[in-house]
Amino acid sequence: MLTPEARYDRHRLRQWLAGDARADGVARRDMLRLLAAAGLTAGLPTALTAPAAAATTAAPHTTGATATGIVKPLPEEWFTVRGTNAETRFAALAGTGHRTPNDRFFVRNHTATPVLDTTDWTLTIWGDGLTHGRPVEFGLDDLKTFPAVSRTAFVECAGNGRSFFTSQQGQTVTGTAWTLGAIGTARWRGVRLADVLRRAGLGHRAVDVMPRGLDAPYVTADGTDLGRVRRPLPLAKALDDVLLAYEMNGAPLPPDHGHPVRVLVPSWVGISSIKWVGDIEVSARPLYSPWNTDFYRLFGDTYPAGGSAPLTRQTVKSAWELEWNATLKAGTTHRLTGRSWSGAAGVAHVDISTDGGTTWRRAGLRDTPRRGDWVRWSTDWRPPAPGPYTLLARATDTAGNTQPDTTVHNTQGYLFDAVVRHPVTAV
Repeated sequence: MLTPEARYDRHRLRQWLAGDARADGVARRDMLRLLAAAGLTAGLPTALTAPAAAATTAAPHTTGATATGIVKPLPEEWFTVRGTNAETRFAALAGTGHRTPNDRFFVRNHTATPVLDTTDWTLTIWGDGLTHGRPVEFGLDDLKTFPAVSRTAFVECAGNGRSFFTSQQGQTVTGTAWTLGAIGTARWRGVRLADVLRRAGLGHRAVDVMPRGLDAPYVTADGTDLGRVRRPLPLAKALDDVLLAYEMNGAPLPPDHGHPVRVLVPSWVGISSIKWVGDIEVSARPLYSPWNTDFYRLFGDTYPAGGSAPLTRQTVKSAWELEWNATLKAGTTHRLTGRSWSGAAGVAHVDISTDGGTTWRRAGLRDTPRRGDWVRWSTDWRPPAPGPYTLLARATDTAGNTQPDTTVHNTQGYLFDAVVRHPVTAV
């Protein structure tokens, strides 16, 4: 049976073929792959094209221990710099509490962090999905007249754990070589996107909304300008639990995390939570962008020629709050800690192994399981003798999803959910 997301994707494709959809910046070759995924290429209109865009700027480069384009400091004991991005070292989260401190929250940038003035910022809601068809603008003060909502939720890059496809499964993938630190949990405060859309004049014909960021246009390695980062959401999700957030852990959003306002899409892949949002298109037709056609789909030998449906919910994962190849004293009892999460449901329990998977025992949960949030857990371990050991943590959520031994390969390395083999040495 198709998931609701897959059924929705097929519905969008049929609307496309009927001439009732629009692709903003999506090349013909990408739409061919998209249509092939659903077996709908027969009868494809010959005029399926997208306007070409000129290259304007290149992505910034990394220099030393800093990432050009990231505003906040990136101390090496907290972060690993990866191109335009900064990955949180999981060991740096030990003892920090349930939420990720803003200064230790990972950074995922396509280009560079824009530093925006709140007095000049406006959010424009526009498109043929509005009843009157006219753009409506909201300033930050306008948004703060709506009822405020707070929600604790993680934001996680779809490629989190990507490096383990190679290091643990021996498979080739493309993209940033994240370990498990491309995730952070915060207490977000803002307003419901549903409230803002309705105030703007949401029409009954609307089917998609597409937030777009105010960061610089993203230019690929071959010089193709894909424009500003944007990705459509089905209206049902937009009206469900999506926030326009302006605070993070009780403070105004920092520049690297979307100041002054970002979209927060709980439980979905991080690309959905557009930072520095400047406009939202409300459309009476399904929308496409490169971020749900060429990127953030699953491609590979086990998937259709055109790839999977666009990615939505995150998978289940676990990570130890311990340095890779950490050294521990043999014959001494250690309190080991970690975190587990799932986009489908709250984490029900976590099983851990300190002998490479030969035996397992239940870890103690330190938080109430909630969907879209992580739980902290702990276990005591006394290494019996000096030598190498492999630690494993395997989470199961309340929907019955359990981390597998391996993740099915996809070429862009998304949604790695297998149990990670964490090496340590007892001395």
